[in-house]
Amino acid sequence: MHAWKIDKPLHSLSDEATNEADKALWENEDLGGMTEDNNRLPMPVVWLVALTIITAFAVTFPLWGQRPTAAIYAGYVKAMNSPEVMAIQDDNVAIKKIIQLNIGGPDDAKLERHPVTMDDLRIIKPQIEALMAKGVDLEEYSVVGDHVVMANFEGNKKADGTPERKQPWWDKGYFIDIFYLSYFFIGVTILIKRLPPHTWQPRHHH
Repeated sequence: MHAWKIDKPLHSLSDEATNEADKALWENEDLGGMTEDNNRLPMPVVWLVALTIITAFAVTFPLWGQRPTAAIYAGYVKAMNSPEVMAIQDDNVAIKKIIQLNIGGPDDAKLERHPVTMDDLRIIKPQIEALMAKGVDLEEYSVVGDHVVMANFEGNKKADGTPERKQPWWDKGYFIDIFYLSYFFIGVTILIKRLPPHTWQPRHHH
């Protein structure tokens, strides 16, 4: 049983007996002739990792986790029924025309991140038109592959008490990323601190 010691967690999470046993194993295991020291990770590298994470969160806000809704393709679907688009026989030319007709709207950035082909539009068009005929809020429906489905958000409540199926502005994947980053770093820290402290270095049989 490997005992835990948490009075100095940043020094070691193992008791002395465990550390001594690990040291003996470290010295006797030659890893096929490859030796490994017990050095700390250089602080510049630690700060570089932190800077990379902070920068990634900063430059992608609020893009992470953002999902395409049926609403952003409503203009495309309407444009498909226009005479000028219907007269075009080439799909590549037709989709370029549809994009051109919809440039300048509030969803330009989202459409750029979630491009579609004419075949994609032909599949989702009847589904979006059916929703539009019902008068529902297209922001509450997500486009997943070739299906338009009810979004799986249930956080906020509408005035009538029903859940709003819209992705909140503050939830763009950050919560799940923060959870997994925390899980990763805590796990790595525990793994490292269960080893002998960095003040000890293996001699590698010398």
